[in-house]
Order: sequence, then structure tokens, then C-alpha cells
Amino acid sequence: MSATDHQGSDATARHLTVRHDLDRSVQVSCDGQPLLTYVYEPDDVQLESPRPYFHPLHTLGGDLVSLFRPHDHVWHKGIAWSLPNVGPHNFWGGPNYVHGQGYVQLDNDGSMDHERFTALEVDQDGVHVAHDLVWHTQPTEGREVGTAVVVEQRAFGVTAPTEDVWVLTFSSTLRNVSEEDLDIGSPTTKGRENAGYGGLFWRGPRSFTGGTILAPGHAGGEEVRGTTAEWMGFTGQHDETARHSTLVMVDDTANPQHPPQWFMRNEWFAGVNPAPFFSEEVPFPPHAELTFRYAVVIADGAADPERGEELAGLGRAALAAWSAGREG
Repeated sequence: MSATDHQGSDATARHLTVRHDLDRSVQVSCDGQPLLTYVYEPDDVQLESPRPYFHPLHTLGGDLVSLFRPHDHVWHKGIAWSLPNVGPHNFWGGPNYVHGQGYVQLDNDGSMDHERFTALEVDQDGVHVAHDLVWHTQPTEGREVGTAVVVEQRAFGVTAPTEDVWVLTFSSTLRNVSEEDLDIGSPTTKGRENAGYGGLFWRGPRSFTGGTILAPGHAGGEEVRGTTAEWMGFTGQHDETARHSTLVMVDDTANPQHPPQWFMRNEWFAGVNPAPFFSEEVPFPPHAELTFRYAVVIADGAADPERGEELAGLGRAALAAWSAGREG
């Protein structure tokens, strides 16, 4: 087990700390308050498509803003990069939608497996973590590991630009190392109307059910599901403390299908998901590469569309700084 920390050089900077539990997870804290745990070596069963996830997630004020393994969808885990239709493979977990049959449990739940870290550091600009992964198909009988079909370079960063807001930046570059087309879609591309989930998916706390979905010029409910926007978010209220928190996701302008359609839920559960594969597959032929980048802004307090736009602006700034830093 190892830990490292760094104090920003600016007098107003927050004190970000990284702790690494070897072969399990990375935790990021700010001024002693845990912000996230990134579990890169999960112990999930194959049915749940084992893959890294961010949980628990807390605001700077200490409120929990994620849910792990809810009984209604046990494969939902905080924030996770989750893709239900990658060619014939499922990297979301659980059953697949099959047109005319509904949801059917198939033997195709793959896994996203950590290979090696390429960065794990904290400096005056914030936290930067990067690692390589290999995506394997579900193992066939008699084999412990499936076939490698995708290799991924993944990175995330954490900054705390204000006293009540922190930002998670997330980047994934995928390369098809199979010899088949792995076009990426969703249940909607397979025939289920308005169910185009897939991508960076957040599952919110139970108490957020019935909360408010935010989008440019919008505060309301699921009527925005399937519409396009650069950002969308969610504001909800916590049990026990009765405080409110807000989460906003920002889609990078360079992403495929930008601006994406969004898969948003608030009636059954709280969910936010920019879904570039919502109603149209993204081609992914052999040897091709795809890159997706996002900012997730987590704030104490409730928000309206105007505040949502302000938070989205912090996400845009984080993405721009992240890009400049990586290029520099």
C-alpha cells in the first residue's frame, strides 16, 4: 500500500491527496475530505461485466453522490465507462436487449481488465492518473480469460477550482485489436425505443429519485431523454443531512457524435449518461481508434439551469486545461 500527496503552490489551491491501495484502488481526497475511490481491480462476477468504476463519490462538503450495485441493476456502479453493445459483446453487464424477445441473458458479458499504470501523480495542476486496459470477451468453458478484442488507454484527473466544486476529467482511447467490426451501439440501435444508454454512466443516490434533471434552458424530468446538448446534469437532495448536491457532465467537442444524445433518468432512479451511441452506431472496424473525453462537475448545493451552465463552464475549463497539459 502506498500514498502520495502534494500541496498546490498557489495560496488559494486546495490540498489534494492520492492514496494507492495496491492491486485494488486509487483514492483522491481534498483537504482531508474523500472525493472519489477508483476501483481498478474489481471483484465482480462475470455477469456484471467486471470493469473499473468510481465509487464512492463525495462532494467537498462530504455528501455521498453515487450508488453501488443497486438491487434493480446490480451492474450499475457509481460512475463507470460501460458499453452494452460492442459488436456482439456486452461491456455493461447483465442481459442484452434482443428485438422481439426483450432482455435476454447471453454468454457475452466481457470484462475491462487493468494491465499497468502509466501515471499516478499529484502536482500544482491537480491529480493525474492513467493506465492501460485490455477488454476480454466472456471466457468460454475451460478458459479463465476470454479473447482480447479492445485495448484501452484511460486517464482521469481531479481538480478543485472552488471551495464547493470539484471536477473529474475522464479520457478513454479505444483500439480494436480483433479482426471483426465492433461497431458500438445501444438497446435503441437494436430496436428498443428511447433506451440508448451506453458510455460514461452515473447512478445517483436513492434519495435523488424524483430529483431535477438539468440541461441548457431546462429544469425538469425525463422529457429531455434522447435530445442533444453539450452538457446535462442532475440536482437532488440527500437523506440525513437534507442538503442538496448537483452533478453536471460535459461532452468534449472533439468526441464522436458531439453533441451527443443523452440518456437521463429521474423517475425510477437518478442517472446521467452522455450517449454517443444512443440511436446510431459508431463504426469501430479492426485496427481503428476512438477517443472520448468528458468532465464531471460535482458541486455542493442545488442548481437551476443558470447555475448548471456555470458548472458546465468549469467543466469546459478543466477539459481545456487537461488537453493543454497533456499536449505540453
